[in-house]
Amino acid sequence: MIYRHHIAPPRAFTQFSHDLIRHPRLSSDAVRLLTWQLSLPEGARESLSRTAERARIGACAFTRAKRQLKEEGFVHERRLQGPGGRWVTQQLVSNVPLSEAEAGKILARMPVHVPDAPASRQLAPSARVPAVGAPTRPPADGHPEKDPGENTSHRPARPDPDARPEPAPDTVEVPETARALVAALPHLSPDLRRIPRGMHDELARLVSRWLAAGHTPPDIRTHILRGLPDDGTPVHRPGGLLRYLLRDVPPAPAAPAPAPGAATSPPAARPSDPTRLSSRLAALRECEGDHVQATLFRPVAEETLCRACSRHRLPCP
Repeated sequence: MIYRHHIAPPRAFTQFSHDLIRHPRLSSDAVRLLTWQLSLPEGARESLSRTAERARIGACAFTRAKRQLKEEGFVHERRLQGPGGRWVTQQLVSNVPLSEAEAGKILARMPVHVPDAPASRQLAPSARVPAVGAPTRPPADGHPEKDPGENTSHRPARPDPDARPEPAPDTVEVPETARALVAALPHLSPDLRRIPRGMHDELARLVSRWLAAGHTPPDIRTHILRGLPDDGTPVHRPGGLLRYLLRDVPPAPAAPAPAPGAATSPPAARPSDPTRLSSRLAALRECEGDHVQATLFRPVAEETLCRACSRHRLPCP
């Protein structure tokens, strides 16, 4: 239960209609803005924005309240050009809703209030004053008329007559072993199936550098498999990944020196030594699924199939 106690003010009060205070489509900010404006003394020229500042109504709330008051007919605005060519915005605030025609008749009887500040000089064009001196071209137009003959930071270096020109990348001879290894890379892993054909020559040149440094094709394949993601992350640009993996050529592992007095034999194929594998590659396991080439994956428990094979293989009945 609620009780009300009311004392009529002896002075400085304004009468408002209950329909205005209890308007269903006006927010509390709109009602506060309207009642504040209607409580101002006669002849006050305080704008709605100034009233919102004094009533501590924010910018967004003021814009929303003003739009509601204009939609309901309590506020009307118009712009007109007053004496001296200056534009003035007239605002009409009413305690009852008014139509556009009714508000236009009331504003037509109101005098146009022009600020006391003098009109800006830019309203009337001034006489053109020519620039000093004769017209010239821009300083950045064209090229220098002659070579200054002095050393500058942008002068090209003179070619060395004794230096041998380096061959262009397209003219470097690439062995067939490198081309065959690059052609077989799509079968090495499912992540390398979409290598662009236009990058085969570039990748073959990078592989040839590895072969020239003493690396074998199995070493190159093992290095590529180490660089592939093992957590199921898809490879969107396999060509760029291979370029990154093959860009730096590490030194080839040195062969062990023979013991003194031991018979020398022709070099045989280097067996794969599991002790040479890194800890990352040693934790991988070969998938027992249907793959063209051996596919390695990192097992979580004791599974023998990679994630792709486990997802596509049907459960046993």
